[in-house]
Amino acid sequence: MKVYDNQHIKNVVLLGSPKSGKTTLAETMLFEAGLLNRRGSVENHNTVSDFHEIEHQRENSIYATPLHTEWRGYKINIIDTPGLDDFIGEIVSSVRVADTCVLTINAQHGVEVGTEIIWNYIEQFQKPTIIAINHLDHNKADFDGALDSLKNSYGDAVALMQYPYNPGDGFNAIVDLLKMTMYKFPPDGGKPEKLPIPASEKEKATQLHNELVEKAAINDEKLMELYFEKGNLDEDELRQGLRVGMLKHDIFPVFCISAKQNMGSGRMMGFIDNVAPGAADILSEKTEDGQDYECKADGKLSLFIFKTMIEPYLGKVSFFKVCSGEISTGMDIVNAQTGATERINQLYIMDGNERHPVQKLVAGDIGATVKLKDSSTNHTLNEIGHDVKLAPMVFPEPRIRVAIVAESKNDEEKLSEVIKDLHEEDPTLSIEFSNELKQLILSAQGELHLSITQWRLEHVYNLKVHYEDPKVSYRETIQKQATSAYRHKKQSGGAGQFAEVTMTILPYTEGMDDPQGFNIRDKQVIDLSWGGKLVFYSCIVGGVIDARFMPSILKGVMEKMEDGPITGSYARDICVLVHDGKMHAVDSNDISFKIAGLQAFKKAFLEAEPKIMEPVNELEVMVPEELLGEVMTDLQTRRAIIQGIDSRNQYQIIKAKVPLKEITHYCSALKSITQGRASFSTSFFEFAPVPYELQKQLIANQMLVEA
Repeated sequence: MKVYDNQHIKNVVLLGSPKSGKTTLAETMLFEAGLLNRRGSVENHNTVSDFHEIEHQRENSIYATPLHTEWRGYKINIIDTPGLDDFIGEIVSSVRVADTCVLTINAQHGVEVGTEIIWNYIEQFQKPTIIAINHLDHNKADFDGALDSLKNSYGDAVALMQYPYNPGDGFNAIVDLLKMTMYKFPPDGGKPEKLPIPASEKEKATQLHNELVEKAAINDEKLMELYFEKGNLDEDELRQGLRVGMLKHDIFPVFCISAKQNMGSGRMMGFIDNVAPGAADILSEKTEDGQDYECKADGKLSLFIFKTMIEPYLGKVSFFKVCSGEISTGMDIVNAQTGATERINQLYIMDGNERHPVQKLVAGDIGATVKLKDSSTNHTLNEIGHDVKLAPMVFPEPRIRVAIVAESKNDEEKLSEVIKDLHEEDPTLSIEFSNELKQLILSAQGELHLSITQWRLEHVYNLKVHYEDPKVSYRETIQKQATSAYRHKKQSGGAGQFAEVTMTILPYTEGMDDPQGFNIRDKQVIDLSWGGKLVFYSCIVGGVIDARFMPSILKGVMEKMEDGPITGSYARDICVLVHDGKMHAVDSNDISFKIAGLQAFKKAFLEAEPKIMEPVNELEVMVPEELLGEVMTDLQTRRAIIQGIDSRNQYQIIKAKVPLKEITHYCSALKSITQGRASFSTSFFEFAPVPYELQKQLIANQMLVEA
């Protein structure tokens, strides 16, 4: 297979909301370039990029799939991505390594909530972007409405390259404003006929062409001078201005296509190879510490792993971008994160589930290798003697948590190991065993994400599992000062047990002064692993308790704080002052004072107006304006406190604080309320007191458990 230099490599990622036509467009691009004899379809389950069984079942992309084609002397690497934000990790990693993004827009709907989510990552990585308005052959296609939504969302940078001559039923012609030509397609699509622009469209096309010229000229001083001199720019000058504008994120060219009918994709591919930024235009990458790292074709080798897959019969497949230098089979390279040396025995270019062996890949190219032992997504690998760590990708926080349970006890250990493999493939999926909740907690992006994970566990790894609602991580604390004494005495022949402890406890607040009226001899400030603090004071006078027993008293207090006195939840933010007690010369020992400390703390805690705290999350919901009322009403039933409402284009952004207990199933509820037109993100904010009635219920539930 031919090795292309970085001057002739283009890395393109196809992005868009569900049903915007990304997979069909990818298939059409491969067909248009002559790599396929016939086009597959999503409905027939025979596209190159959607090759997994679960993708066939759902008729949706689940994974980001690297493909490639060769077109007019260029190698174009194409990554087809999922549209659903449940699989946002696949989108983030694909945008990270792309040179140019192609954002597909459904002509029926224009900018959708999924488009907005994707756009945030395009902005974050500052990627040049082409916009492809698709489905122009649909009888409900609304090109003008879609274009207006783009301009409302992304402003004057939206630059019209083409417009459809006859959108809807019978669509077969595009007016091209760069070439000032009309393209008319045969009924089955493919290569169009070039025709003069009809007289009825000439004035409109000329006006739009002039607007395009102005947009291109404004990005380059020399082009501006030429434009003022000539009053126009030729096609080559236009291309130059458009490329510069795309690199600056000041121009987003808009193309017209029907991927299903193979109309317009060839013209867009011509623009990708001839105008759109490619590998040679990516002059630097950011390092882990925020510095610029020069990407040089003749530099030292550095590659970045952006995606990992674990195939049952092949093992680990690592997808990477060569950021500098070149890599060949047989090379030894060093992982900058782990220090491990990896041998590259095989190199591939991937087309779905097909692997094409190559001997070498150069800077700017995308490839894959297998069976790396100590390297994962987000790792940088360098040639020996070279040391650079490229900036890692930051993935969004999970939005949903469940307890996952293996149907067979014998599978519990295997389940934990398999989920770790799935996390390596998809960093937005994570698992941990909660010692506090005594549950295995699986965190994901949404209900569908969980559903796909369960399907994979059962069908790929032969593990039967079910999901349960996770318990809530409550916290216990106190609201006032209380004093208690406890005597532990045990005699059963021989040496006995004796200890007496008197302590006072009071609420801890950050920055508070030491309590008055006590002879403080020692102070320990303990940062609790579950949050909050314990401040432990020794105030013993006259040696009534020997200093050597104080650690045992503290151990007893800590033991009870790990198993709170009222619900068994962790306790936090408490000051404990041990100021009196008794001991016995023979019968006092560490275990006696541990028990006395625990019981004295428990007794005082119950007298100090205990309260239960619940985790409260920050919630941000992006919802179409017309559905704002329904979403607000639902949030009020969830004890939400609305912090504010902002506008973002045609969407409203609700910011609220909501108890974690109330948003366990918010993914499915929001989808139901808005027919999937809203999205949300959530993260932990604080612990706050639960309402009185809920506290009573929690205490009653604990009493039933203990009974």
